[in-house]
Amino acid sequence: MPHGKKTELAQWIAEHKPTEIGESEWVHIRAALSPVSDGYLRKLLRESGAHLHPLVEGVRQNTLNELERSLRTLTEFYNLGDAARRMKTRKMAITAKDHARLAARSINASPEKRKEKAEMILWLTTWLENPPLFPDWVALRRSQTLS
Repeated sequence: MPHGKKTELAQWIAEHKPTEIGESEWVHIRAALSPVSDGYLRKLLRESGAHLHPLVEGVRQNTLNELERSLRTLTEFYNLGDAARRMKTRKMAITAKDHARLAARSINASPEKRKEKAEMILWLTTWLENPPLFPDWVALRRSQTLS
């Protein structure tokens, strides 16, 4: 029941008063709200207005600007991370790419939305191929598409 999970999350936040919801808080919240999917929990956390650690916030792709910000942040964590952190960031990008593909294929998607999602898929694929190169690549890509 969506309303129930939202209420449970609000109660958890009120009780624990985290300054930021990081990876350890994520584990505790996930256990407290179980069963809950990662995607739905991430959605509820975003809607809650709580300050989220980038690895909890995930890849935002409502707009190209949000996607760029998310991928630049993930690049920082990828570059500084160990093998487990790198795998986690890659998994987030793969999930986002899968979601963008689904949105692009939706029968309800307008031609503009499909075009935007195709661009997002390109960005996510590029990030997955070479995360450290992404910031330079996206700057070049934006300069080419804006001209």
